[in-house]
Amino acid sequence: MSLKYPRYKKQIREKLKSEEGYALSVRRMIEPESVFGQLKNNRGFRRFLLRGLPKVSLEVGWLSLAHNLLKKAAIDQKPEMAVQG
Repeated sequence: MSLKYPRYKKQIREKLKSEEGYALSVRRMIEPESVFGQLKNNRGFRRFLLRGLPKVSLEVGWLSLAHNLLKKAAIDQKPEMAVQG
């Protein structure tokens, strides 16, 4: 274990104890929930197809990329729809 790790851990704890850090951590706890819900419910993702941490990490990366690209495409389509309507 690196000697820097406990020092970094202590710094993060101090930041989280501040009002700003607490507000950020609370917001962060809520935000990812919708992404997992969309992956499971809307995209039908229920289980990993591959085994092993490197392969699962790759699969999560592909899922995240697909989610972000679809989100970007939906955002990009909104102005076009307003012009057509």
